[in-house]
Amino acid sequence: MSKKLIRPSVLKSGDKVATVSLSWGGAGEPDIRWRYEVGKQRLASIFGLEIVEMPHTLSGEVFLYDHPEKRAEDLMMAFKDPEIKGIISCIGGSDSIRLLPYIDFGVIQNNPKVFMGYSDTTIAHLMCYKAGLSSFYGPAVLVDFAENVAMDVYTIEAIKRTLFDIKPIGDIKPPDQWTSMHLPWKASNRDIRRTYQENDGYICLQGKGCVSGHLIGGCMEVLEFTKGTSLFPDLTDFKGAILFLETSEENPSPNAVEYWLRNYAAMGVLERLNGIVFAKPHRLGQLPFYLERLKKVLKEYALTELPVLANLTFGHTEPKFIMPYGAVATIDCDHKTFKIETAGVCK
Repeated sequence: MSKKLIRPSVLKSGDKVATVSLSWGGAGEPDIRWRYEVGKQRLASIFGLEIVEMPHTLSGEVFLYDHPEKRAEDLMMAFKDPEIKGIISCIGGSDSIRLLPYIDFGVIQNNPKVFMGYSDTTIAHLMCYKAGLSSFYGPAVLVDFAENVAMDVYTIEAIKRTLFDIKPIGDIKPPDQWTSMHLPWKASNRDIRRTYQENDGYICLQGKGCVSGHLIGGCMEVLEFTKGTSLFPDLTDFKGAILFLETSEENPSPNAVEYWLRNYAAMGVLERLNGIVFAKPHRLGQLPFYLERLKKVLKEYALTELPVLANLTFGHTEPKFIMPYGAVATIDCDHKTFKIETAGVCK
């Protein structure tokens, strides 16, 4: 790990886990509350966890938008509580960067525990990173845990391997099928399974052989919020890293992705990396255009040998696996495989 991140303790059946709404407050909206309850029930029935809501987890969209300090208060309270062994984000959003003035990084550092979420939760992950804690870019309550009809077995196994087992996580194989089909979150749709399609394997965009490095990254749109703030990692944090990147359901334009990547290159981030992994986008048709722009920027900066593996399922698609910040991972360009060499948690 680049800065000796603390690995949290392994989760066990019976542990208390907090749910938090750090950005959008949809979990508390009356027309979506049913979905939160589905996710909560599965956390209990599948993983044996006892779910604890923080005081404002279910306060709703308007209140939480107006009170970022209350969202931050919930996060700090969850970290401070010794009975709570893990924290899971209900969902992402677009404004958790507003929590930054209210965060006590010492609280996170002195109370390490499992923290998981994705998308706008990238902000909270970088808070954990700054505090020296390895957190988990992965499933959220309203999305993955509340997937219509049933959780995906691939996602369940990823959670168990990463959070409930102290062995190295190992090979991350692509799922056989995937989906990003939009199905409105209406109670009348809860028993309708989204349509899945056959999944292609990983794509090696460039590079040869095997490279390893510590994992760092997140959602590209959200990482943009952090540039120029105290949350954006130091350049030294990218030295020898594998940068993982994904895009949201807003499907940013290829031009935007190109500009962001060129900015990373100009900053000196890309030249310090050992490799890049790029997620399957929400709209699969965008993938070749994103990869074309990525290859273009790497060529501009004479990085045509930098290993890049793409079409991995850790972003805004189902099912998904989990990226532990700071864990050592390996890209095998020749065999188009991805492996997480270290455990996500410890005893």
